[in-house]
Amino acid sequence: MPQQQDSPRRSDAQRNRERILDVALVELSRCADAPLSMIAKKAGVGQGTFYRNFPNRESLVLEIYRHEMQQVAASATQLLETRPPDRALRAWMDRLAEFAMTKAGLADAIRQATCTPGGPEKPPPTPLMRAAGLLLRAGQDAGTIRPGFTADDFILAIAGLWQLDPRDDWEPRAARLLDLVMAGLRTGPAGA
Repeated sequence: MPQQQDSPRRSDAQRNRERILDVALVELSRCADAPLSMIAKKAGVGQGTFYRNFPNRESLVLEIYRHEMQQVAASATQLLETRPPDRALRAWMDRLAEFAMTKAGLADAIRQATCTPGGPEKPPPTPLMRAAGLLLRAGQDAGTIRPGFTADDFILAIAGLWQLDPRDDWEPRAARLLDLVMAGLRTGPAGA
C-alpha cells in the first residue's frame, strides 16, 4: 500500500517542478534578475517546495537550459515517427530556432549562473548533436539528405541562428536561413 501513497506525492512533486520550470523560463527570459520568490509565487508553490527543487538561482537556470535542450532533442524522434525524414529534419530545425531564441532570452541568466568563480559549467549541447545526427542519418538512409553531412557540419551551418536578436522579428529570418540550409542538405534539384 505505501507505494500507492508515494505515487501521488511523486507526481505532485513532478508537476510542481515542471510549473516552476515553465514560469522560470518566461520570467528569466524577461529579466535575468527576476526574484526567485516571484517565480515561486507565480508557479503556485511555497518557498520550501521551490528551494527543495532548486537550492539556488544557478541550479534553476541550468535546469531550464537542460530541460529545454532535452525537449528539443526528444522532439526529433517524435517528428521522425510522424513525418518523412527530410520534413522531420526541417520541422526540427524550427524547434531548434525557437530553442535558440529562448536561450538568447536566457543568455544573461545563463552567463550569470556559469561565470561565477567556482560555479557550475554550462551543459554541453550533446543531446542536440545526437538528435541532429539521428535526423541526418534517417534522411541519408531514405535518400533525401546528401550523404556525408555530420551533426557537426549541421550545427556549423545553422550557427547564424544564434546571431538573431530575439527582440526583433526573428522568425522570418530564421525560416529563410533554415530553408537555405535545408536546400543545401537535400539531394536532387533545389526546392525538390
